[in-house]
Amino acid sequence: MKTGTIRTYRRALCAAVAMLAASTALVDAQTLRWARSGDSLTLDPHAQNEGPTHALAHQIYETLVIRDHTGKLGPSLATSWRITEDPTVWEFKLRQGVKFHDGAAFTADDVVFSLNRAMQPTSDMKGLLSSVESVTKADDFTVRIKTKGANPLLVNNLGDMFIMDKEWSEANKAEKVQDYKNKEENFSVRNANGTGPYRLVSREPDVRTVLRRNDAYWGKSEVPLGIAEIVYTPIKADATRVAALLSGEVDFVQDVPVQDIERLKGGQNLKVEIGPENRTIFLGMDVGSADLKTDTVTGKNPFADKRVRQAMNMSVNRAAIQRVAMRGQSIPTGVIMPPFVNGWTKEFDAVPAADLNKARALMADAGYKDGFGVTLHCSNDRYVNDEAICQAVVGMLGQIGIKANLVSQSKTLHFPLIQKNPPETEFFLLGWGVPTFDSEYIFNFLYHTREGSRGSWNAIRYSNKEVDAMIQSLSAEVDTAKRNATIAKLWALLKDETLYIPLHHQTLAYAMKSNLEIPVDVSNQPKVKMIAVKK
Repeated sequence: MKTGTIRTYRRALCAAVAMLAASTALVDAQTLRWARSGDSLTLDPHAQNEGPTHALAHQIYETLVIRDHTGKLGPSLATSWRITEDPTVWEFKLRQGVKFHDGAAFTADDVVFSLNRAMQPTSDMKGLLSSVESVTKADDFTVRIKTKGANPLLVNNLGDMFIMDKEWSEANKAEKVQDYKNKEENFSVRNANGTGPYRLVSREPDVRTVLRRNDAYWGKSEVPLGIAEIVYTPIKADATRVAALLSGEVDFVQDVPVQDIERLKGGQNLKVEIGPENRTIFLGMDVGSADLKTDTVTGKNPFADKRVRQAMNMSVNRAAIQRVAMRGQSIPTGVIMPPFVNGWTKEFDAVPAADLNKARALMADAGYKDGFGVTLHCSNDRYVNDEAICQAVVGMLGQIGIKANLVSQSKTLHFPLIQKNPPETEFFLLGWGVPTFDSEYIFNFLYHTREGSRGSWNAIRYSNKEVDAMIQSLSAEVDTAKRNATIAKLWALLKDETLYIPLHHQTLAYAMKSNLEIPVDVSNQPKVKMIAVKK
């Protein structure tokens, strides 16, 4: 063989080997193409206290403590924690040797900065830190959190409290939390620098977000970390999302439409995992205004009358919603508290019987024999079959004369109506997960008067100073029996007032390629680093 021919052959052989190596790398480097109905609202980790937003953030950023898919609390950036001799001071020992994605070292300065940032007025996470008086650095890897009174459950509030790099935030003028409800932006809204298992590669809101494995991740020897790349794609339309899985365009669908569960179970090389979520779906109504803007009643607010609220509560047929709208994938309830939560009892959870005759009598007693009209705001891309739920409710309320004009829209438009102060909705659908697994979280955000760091999701305009005082006492009561007694008293009082209309506890279905092991996460925040991939 001539010298030139030998050289050409060698070059071709090398090229073939390189191509084979590259193709092998592509096969070995598992990409997870992940689809769900809605996108993260923002990458600013303190701007929105919202499930899908946290779900994406957990891949990039980390918290001091973390919950697994069953809800069990464990260490993350903190290796240990304790209440000191001073019962108002918690001490956290931090993990050493951790790096942010840009190579900067993680230290106590970042924790102090991040927790103080999360307490800013524009932060939607501030309600979780309402008991905090100060956060201080004891040394490079020790942080102390002092609370305004003893708070034995503070650690429960930190599972979604993400830690940012202080220097990166300051360098990029992202010290202030995004004001989401007023559509403000800062550098952290579309960029990220965490310590988590995945780095941000690109971000196109409502289109696609690409993340790549952080090969310098501190925990790579402790978790599978079998996914090399995440392509996260919001696909709003149920049919399109399911078609993408069936065609092989995506590997994992987090929001499986209830009507497609059985079909996907029978799909080739597919499987479906089903389990309960730590979340309740309910209706809220403005009980505090003197008059409503969207109703057909002049000069008064029908929702302010307890009899009207009771009539609405007993006109909603939860069993019918479960059977028709949810195809059996829900658990009807009489309280806006999931069974996972401290304070839940079978008695509180009891479903009120649907009784149209009694409901009509209550409407007549309240002076609304002929009913009234009002606007109902509903999301259509946040909860399982949320729009179908609202459509069913409209029909049921119509049977007692309440003519609800349904306005269904994306969560990006729906949530600001609830969060603005004053709120811009008078009747709405909402779902509430409880990351602390304690009733205080529900009381603090949904029932406490909207003031300071509390009541930020209280769009029903309810205000009761006695209730506020009891809620505030929960963060300082160290006697478990006394604390639980206060929780029970609050639930009895608030449930009797019928301030919200509970519908059901949400059940989740995840559909995926058969080589993936993704158990249903009770917080609906799957951690990709934990996903096992079968060969």
